[in-house]
Formats: sequence, C-alpha cells, structure tokens
Amino acid sequence: MSEAPEPRRGVRGHPWLTLVTVAIGITMVALDGTIVAIANPAIQKDLGASLADVQWITNGYLLALAVALITAGKLGDRFGHRQTFLVGVVGFAAASGAIGLGGSVSLVVAFRVLQGLFGALLMPAALGLLRASFPAQKLNAAIGVWGAVIGASTAAGPIVGGLLVEKVNWESVFFINVPVGLLALLLGLVILRDHRAEKAPRSFDIPGIVLLSGAMFCLIWALIKAPTWGWSDPSTLGFLGGSLVAFLVFGFWESKAKEPLVPLSMFRSIPLTAGTVLMVLMAFGFMGGIFFVTFYLQNVHGMTPVESGIRLLPLTAMMIVASPVAGGLISKIGPRIPLVVAMLIAGVAMFGLSTLDADAGAAVTSLWFALLGLGLAPVMVGATDVIVGNAPLEHSGVAGGLQQAAMQVGGSLGTAVLGVVMATRVDSALPEKWADAKLPPLPPGQEDKLKSAAEVGVAPPAPAGTPAQLAEAMRNVVHESFISGMGLAFTCAGVVAVFAAGVAFFTKRGKNDAGPAVHV
Repeated sequence: MSEAPEPRRGVRGHPWLTLVTVAIGITMVALDGTIVAIANPAIQKDLGASLADVQWITNGYLLALAVALITAGKLGDRFGHRQTFLVGVVGFAAASGAIGLGGSVSLVVAFRVLQGLFGALLMPAALGLLRASFPAQKLNAAIGVWGAVIGASTAAGPIVGGLLVEKVNWESVFFINVPVGLLALLLGLVILRDHRAEKAPRSFDIPGIVLLSGAMFCLIWALIKAPTWGWSDPSTLGFLGGSLVAFLVFGFWESKAKEPLVPLSMFRSIPLTAGTVLMVLMAFGFMGGIFFVTFYLQNVHGMTPVESGIRLLPLTAMMIVASPVAGGLISKIGPRIPLVVAMLIAGVAMFGLSTLDADAGAAVTSLWFALLGLGLAPVMVGATDVIVGNAPLEHSGVAGGLQQAAMQVGGSLGTAVLGVVMATRVDSALPEKWADAKLPPLPPGQEDKLKSAAEVGVAPPAPAGTPAQLAEAMRNVVHESFISGMGLAFTCAGVVAVFAAGVAFFTKRGKNDAGPAVHV
C-alpha cells in the first residue's frame, strides 16, 4: 500500500521549499550548459588553446555527465538523495572555481570533467527529492516549476555569459557558480529532508556500473567523433559496436544480478519505457535542430552571441511560462493528451523553421521559436513525470538518471545525425548553386574548404580585388547552401516529432506506488 509524503509544517522537508532549494542547485548545471559556449573563444585566445582543446572543454564535460548519470542516481537511492545532492552542489561549485583559477587548458579540461561528474550527482538527486517530497497529484506541478527554472537558466546562459566575458573576463563565467552553489548548500542543510524507501538498495552492482559506463562512453564518444572521423570510419564503427556489445552484456548481467544497477523490471512498465523513448526523440529533434539555429543567427544574420541569445528568448520564454501551466494541466487530465498535442505542435514548429531563409525577420523567427517552446515545455514536464512517477520509490534516483541520460543520448544523437544530413545537403547544394550563379570555378583544393565553411554558414572573405557584386554573389551562395541544409535537418526533426507524438500515446500518469518512505 502506498503512502503519500506526510505534510510538513516546519521548514525541514517542506515540499515547496525543497523545490526552491533544488531549483537553485539545478540552475548552476542548466546555466553551465549554454554559458560556457560563449566563453570558449576567449578561453582559446587567452590560454593559446587549439580547436581540439576547446572541443575537449565541452566533450569532457558531456562525457562525464552522460556516463555517470544513472550510477549517480543509484548512489542517491543507496545513500539518500539529500546527501547526494549536497555533495553534487559542493563539488560542482568547487570545480567551477578551480576552472577559473586553473591557468592552463589541461586543468580547465580536467576540472570540466569533475564538473560533469558532480553535475551527474545533482540532476537525479533533485528529481528524487521532488518525487519523495510531493504527493502524486502535485508532482507534475513541481516538475513544471523545475522545468521553468531550467528553461530560464538555459535562456540566461548566452546573455549572462556574453556580458561577463565582455565586461569582466572568461573566468567569471565559472566563478558565478560559487555563490550560487553556496546558497544552495546553505538552504539544503536547513531545508532538505532525506527520504529513503523502505526497499532502498543496500549494495552496489559493480559489474553493472562498469558495463553501463563503458557502453555509454563508447556510444557518446562515437557520436561526438563521428562528424570528424566519418560514420563509415573503422574507429566510429568500432566504438558503436563496442557500445552495442557492452549494452547487451549489461542487459544479460542485470537479469542475473541480485541487486542490479538498473532493474530491468522497470521497463515492464510501458509508460516508463514510452516516456524514456519520448525523451530521447524530443532531445533528438530539439537539440539537434537548435544546434544549427545559433550558426544561422550568428553567421548568416551576423548577430553577436548576446544578440542571438536575445533572438531565442521567445523560445525559452515560452518554455518558462508553459512549463508550470503544463504541469497543472497534466495533473488534471493526465499526460497522454497534452504530450501528443505538444509533440504535434513541436513538429509544426520544426517544419516552420525548415522554411526560414536568409531574409527571415524577427517576427517570423519569433513565431516559430515561441511555438517550439510551447510544444517542448509539456514534453519536458510530462515525460519526466512519466519516467520518475512510474518507477518504484526505491529506484527514483535511477529513474532520474535515466531521464537525464535519455536527454543526453538524444541530444548527442540528434546533433550527430542531423549534422550528417546537413553536411550531405550542403555538399550537394553548394556546387549546384555556385554553377547556377555563374561564379568562376574554384581553385583546386578550395571547394572542400568552402564546403566545410558553408556547413556552419560561414562565407569566407573573397580574394583581394574581387568586385563587390561578385563577392556578394559568393556570400549568397554559401548562405543559401547552408539554409538548404538547415531546412532539410529541421524537416527530419519535424518527422521525428510526429513519430514521437505516436509514442506519447503509450504514456500515462505514474502511480507513485512504492511503499512507505523512511524519513531520516
């Protein structure tokens, strides 16, 4: 028989104060997801870093986060989500401060990896605390506010990052996490109450941790490197094959382990499985598609990072507003209808974004961005609740890690696959448009360089002495080729969104049924 979290009259364990506390901690991680990208050029210049070094600043963090999420969730289930959350807060803030003091690329990368590991502790623990603190009928509302905080932090990243880099220095982008982390720690010590399920795990599945970590590493690494290596390269195929083998062996081991890392019985829940797949598909379309929007705004429209962040505000503002509204709606009528409708709306927005051209103004882009935010917000809230709410309380941390891992895998997969779609389209469109514009043939070896530049919307400067009209025609061809590729990528993302709407039919409200919790 289930037992709803008991009402709290004091500060300790108060559900809404718990939400405020975990939201402050999550702000660091969400802000970090977009703010660091703005600082990368300044880091590269100040530390004399190569392009590969700068890529590792992002990839090291992403790898550590993706590999550790589910294991970190298990730590919360075993030792308590309060303790895990507080350790994550302290570690993330300390690693952030260390990056600002590092002084070398190698130290920045090393501490970014630590940031990823501590961020992995934070995210599942936050969801575990919300799951244990709120009764089932209010969990959606809480996750709605949680989603709004993530949306606001993500939106603020480019703007705050741009201002800090321009007005202070790149180190301040990381130092900002220290006071935020200190505030989250102080509130956590006073407010957070540890909830442990009566059937909480008592041991660790070490072989399962090794197998799952290896499988996730090989998968994410292959997706990160595939654009450079090529999808048919033996290295890419080797890592993808290694990932598949590790996942298969992991599944076999989990079916035999006494206390598995990820109980496969969780996936007997069709709604939980559907919610996980839905999260992957949502992240595939959203993160994969939005990756090209920043290049479109900055390289085609010539905006600064701060200006492009402001142009994206309709998207994130709609997510901020719609997330708590979606949480309340899902609480009343359940997740199925809102999720189906939301993914269809997101699909319409993706198809709309596929029609953008080089002259699209703020009104047109704002319309599609706002519609995309309106579609994504219910999915972020509803799919999260479906995954966490349909898992037993003793596995709420693992479920939170699964939700976050699904987003990371979906985002990486979307960026990689849609990147291939984009590059293939640009490679075929550029020579055709170049010929149609009757431009002079490119010198040997220059075509490949121009294609690489066109894949991110960059029109290289015309050779000295080139007539202005001819230089303008060259620039237009590059931008048109890029937009053609972006349009096809968004069309593919729209198709994925429509398919995801079908998956959403299999979702339903979680029962929050796991037996009584032990309040520590």
